[in-house]
Amino acid sequence: MGALKYLITGGAGFIGSHLVDLLIQEGHEVVVLDDFSTGSLKNLNQHSDSPLLKVVEGSILNVNDLKVAFAGVERVIHLAAAVGVFNIVQHPLKSLRTNITGSENVFDLALENRVPVLITSSSEVYGKNNSDSLSEDDDRIVGAPQKIRWSYSDAKAIDESMAIALHLQAGLETRIVRLFNTVGPRQVGRYGMVVPRFVSAALKGNPIEVFGTGKQTRCFGHVHDIVRAIVSVDKTEEAIGIPINLGVRREISILDLAQRVKEITASSSEIVFRKYEDVYSIGFEDMERRVPNNSLVKKLTGWSESKSIDEIISDIADYLKANPSA
Repeated sequence: MGALKYLITGGAGFIGSHLVDLLIQEGHEVVVLDDFSTGSLKNLNQHSDSPLLKVVEGSILNVNDLKVAFAGVERVIHLAAAVGVFNIVQHPLKSLRTNITGSENVFDLALENRVPVLITSSSEVYGKNNSDSLSEDDDRIVGAPQKIRWSYSDAKAIDESMAIALHLQAGLETRIVRLFNTVGPRQVGRYGMVVPRFVSAALKGNPIEVFGTGKQTRCFGHVHDIVRAIVSVDKTEEAIGIPINLGVRREISILDLAQRVKEITASSSEIVFRKYEDVYSIGFEDMERRVPNNSLVKKLTGWSESKSIDEIISDIADYLKANPSA
């Protein structure tokens, strides 16, 4: 596959900007569409003089903005979405519209232009399924619709269904990746992302707030590893029309994560516990664990992760030190 022209929706965001870095490094042209509601142009400053990058300020909810961004592109990677637990719970209607209507707009233009599209879904689709190893065909277990926390899971599942249906019924080349807890430099904690939230507090000497018991576990993948996986999937024909987990299998409890952050940053911060109902809305539900089975992406692409949780914490700490206003 030679040099191509990519459209990345949400390309000024945390994951999107790292994806831009990788694609430009490979010699591709990149068009970024972003409304900068959560992304930042600063994330793309390193390419400000590059002829390979074009930035379009606009929204996936605006079809005219999308038409401008789609001009001449050969592939689409759709990242733009309402993200973060804080954001979803506080702005549920806006989040649903962005994640469903926005994706539908992207699909419509991809179909009209017959352009392959890769969508980034989420491990949230599994809901409360706490299997030892979540595989792509495992059941979704989600809470009642009135528990807004699950609206993100529902929206991402609808996005996946649309992508699969477009492939099966319209012959559109679609790919789906389910991202598990992706973390690293340029990620900020204000939307509920736990690792940068912990690291930021530790560097400032503020209390490190653990929500719930801290016994819940997660698996964290470094963004540099995950964007490599995204590009590998995008180049793989066998990945068309199916969901693929992208994540690592190293499991750590949130309390252990807080302790590792303290140690690596040499922080004097106190670790404190807060009840979910004091942070989120009443009736908020979390899941005890979420562990991916990543054998499919390894089988199809040969991908493997390279970064440890300690390296992730150190990289985020270095970024926050260099960007104290982030």
